[in-house]
Amino acid sequence: MELKGKNVVYVGGFGGIGQKCLLAFLRKEIKHLIICDLHENSALMLDLAKTFPQTCLNFIPIDVIQRESIEEAFRTASNIVHNQIDVLVNGCGLMNDCLIDLTIGINLTGVIYSSLIALSYLDKSKGGRGGMIVNIGSVVGLEPSGMFAVYSAAKAGLIAFTRALANPLYYAHTGVSFITICPGFTDTSLLESIRGKETLTEYAASMAERFALVKKQSAEICADNLVGVLEKAKNGSVWMLDIGEVKEMRFEVLWRPAMEV
Repeated sequence: MELKGKNVVYVGGFGGIGQKCLLAFLRKEIKHLIICDLHENSALMLDLAKTFPQTCLNFIPIDVIQRESIEEAFRTASNIVHNQIDVLVNGCGLMNDCLIDLTIGINLTGVIYSSLIALSYLDKSKGGRGGMIVNIGSVVGLEPSGMFAVYSAAKAGLIAFTRALANPLYYAHTGVSFITICPGFTDTSLLESIRGKETLTEYAASMAERFALVKKQSAEICADNLVGVLEKAKNGSVWMLDIGEVKEMRFEVLWRPAMEV
């Protein structure tokens, strides 16, 4: 997708990768950037507005574990851009397996509601103009981590959900492509102070020691690669962004339903 002149909604835009993605989108000369998060980062908003005056910037509060809040956010966003949302990025994340319901709510349930609610605005058969919904997963959704089993399950569910909604039949009606991005370990606050947040904390000390040695990519590199991928990604594609490298994932078909002849 050509991003210049597009209207982008970024949910979770004040997070570690999110802030760098905002910059990467703005450098593409997008028309509108609507940032949805639990709380506004006023200083960042002012700085972005001064640096990129050609783009209209808006903040909308959202609580992704509350369906009503998601619905209200997208009503407001749609009104701002006159029902012409082009790109949605679902980028909220929490990695704390001690908070099971919240981890599932932010990383999976909230993404499901956000995607489906946004789809009703982008759907070309319902007055939208098509577009792209981008859900940010994780490498542990591709290869589960014993340290964070709940987080891994949520991200694996996100990948499955996004791939399922990329069904060509849906795309033919809606004109909306669904893309999954799976960052590797990235140097953000999400990875800070992880001890005590593991699934089975009493057994995780040796895992935590190994975790500390894992190579991490910068948030800037991850963001630049993420936004760059969107300019070439096809509907249903899943991309791994790890230590500065970009790789499209291929999935073996493990099962097909038997059909009555």
